[in-house]
Amino acid sequence: MNKKDITYSAAGKFEETRFEKIHNVIFDNSNDASITVAIEIAELIKNKAKENKKCILGLATGSSPIKVYEELVRMHKEEGLSFSNVITFNLDEYFPMGKDNLQSYHYFMHEHLFNHVDILPENIHVPNGTIGKDEVYQYCIDYEMKIKDAGGLDFQLLGIGRTGHVGFNEPGSHYNSGTRSITLDHITRVDAAPAFLGIDNVPRKAITMGIGTIRRAKRIVLLAWGINKSQIIKETIEGEISSDVPATYLQTHENTTFVLDNEASLDLTRVKTPWLVTSCIWTKDLKRKAVVWLSELLNKSILKLTDKDYNNNGMSGLIAEEGSVYDLNIKMFNVLQHSITGWPGGKPNADDTNRPERANPAKKRVIIFSPHPDDDVISMGGTFDRLVEQGHEVHIAYQTSGNIAVSDDEALKFAEVSETLCDSDNVKNIIKDIYNKKEHSNDTLEVRKLKGLIRRSESLAATRYLDVPDENVHFLNLPFYETGTVKKNKLSDVDIKIMTTLIDDIKPHQIYAAGDLADPHGTHEVCLNALFEALKQLKSNSYMDDCWVWLYRGAWHEWETYEIEMAVPMSPDQVMKKRHAIFYHQSQKDGVMFQGDDSREFWMRVEDRNRLTAQRYNSLGLADYAAIEAFKRYHF
Repeated sequence: MNKKDITYSAAGKFEETRFEKIHNVIFDNSNDASITVAIEIAELIKNKAKENKKCILGLATGSSPIKVYEELVRMHKEEGLSFSNVITFNLDEYFPMGKDNLQSYHYFMHEHLFNHVDILPENIHVPNGTIGKDEVYQYCIDYEMKIKDAGGLDFQLLGIGRTGHVGFNEPGSHYNSGTRSITLDHITRVDAAPAFLGIDNVPRKAITMGIGTIRRAKRIVLLAWGINKSQIIKETIEGEISSDVPATYLQTHENTTFVLDNEASLDLTRVKTPWLVTSCIWTKDLKRKAVVWLSELLNKSILKLTDKDYNNNGMSGLIAEEGSVYDLNIKMFNVLQHSITGWPGGKPNADDTNRPERANPAKKRVIIFSPHPDDDVISMGGTFDRLVEQGHEVHIAYQTSGNIAVSDDEALKFAEVSETLCDSDNVKNIIKDIYNKKEHSNDTLEVRKLKGLIRRSESLAATRYLDVPDENVHFLNLPFYETGTVKKNKLSDVDIKIMTTLIDDIKPHQIYAAGDLADPHGTHEVCLNALFEALKQLKSNSYMDDCWVWLYRGAWHEWETYEIEMAVPMSPDQVMKKRHAIFYHQSQKDGVMFQGDDSREFWMRVEDRNRLTAQRYNSLGLADYAAIEAFKRYHF
């Protein structure tokens, strides 16, 4: 099947531009995209079966293809899709790595696909992470020969790493490389760290199919979801072919499609700056985006932009539509100016026509949803403080226990202190469990409870510091999180019920929630989906007509300036107060388990982020603040 014949464009958005060197399709969400890819794979399997031929699939692991596999399993169980004619070859495996290890790709593939379909065991090929070091070279040659003997790959499914790797072909990989052992890039290991409960547990080597092996596939589909992939997607699709970004080698493959969600496509020229590509329909949001981009590009305040600036940067159509650069500049300046407020709950007895929040009711009921027991103060500590100081009824809802993010050393410290105060068999058993815990094994239930209590106590210390009554602090402990492992369960009706019950009890005028989907463990996304589903179920209630939802972002990513609809400035004193509130979360300081690729502590990250947001506002010609927290309204 050639990419020109596929029907992706019917479901996604595709438009060729002079900047793009790889065919790509953009979907609104990864679920719809995954279903479309699964349909293509299923059709290939069925067509091969009709011809009495084997279907040779190259498969990938990681979070990107999970929904594809879920849909294939559904098709097998509900529509009779058979895998009896399928032979699979997986891209890679950590080395050394036991097949039964929860982090092995052998385990991953059986859990997500092979155990649920009728594929013959002898037709499954996953690189073996248990062979001896002296056997690796010959093993890799044999793996290549097995693919060749099967007739070559009919279809290769890929993800992409932030280094631009496909499979584990890290920067420096050769164009014609074959299956081999490889040393993993540091960034790759950082990205894998959450699954291994820390980077120290991530293997340093892997066995991977080569670039040459992948490129010999008749059809290649690469999946990319989320804002974390947006920059490397731009480099791969629009950049020059380079061993520094191995995925760019796919530019020379004649039947490759990149399947993206909206977030992964954000840095593509046709998405980020469409006025450089084609004529635009100038919506209000696009005007704001374009003017802010131009101001930042030229390092000029908005009110100093000229006709020449617009014309030289692809925006002559905007000027023709607006008629006057002067009027456009003032209009966009005022839009940004009106997003700034020191009254996040609305300013009482004031004209709220040009304010981001309503003046009435003067005293609002507010719920701040925090996915982990520190996101509230990390992401919006200054706004949190303002809401309390200005007399609103503020409730904090910690959606998960956060227990998995507490290190064993931290838990042991608390357990040993407890033992000196209370000679309890339960405490002794907890200490024993921690000491006897094997590498990569899960915590016992009692250890998990202790770790959850540590996070709970830290949260209460922080909320008391910000003068929130204990009865307004809610620990939801959503069940989807309580698996004891990095891999979480799917959202259930029980999770949603917990959310709807709290919202229904409080009947809030404002809800704040984490809209940051770039966190490395995915909990933010699940918690946000839980809120969205709860709002969907509750929206017919009359009190919801008066409820506004504001999304903040965490330590991983910030809203772009043009996206911000409420900007809450902080004084230097408030910056310090926010820092102290974060410090109450002691278990998350000094070597936090889920650090991501940023070695700074969370309080350092957010202070720099808030300072940068303020600087961006100032560079656009607006007031000069010490720091700004940013929010975007969600309309449900």
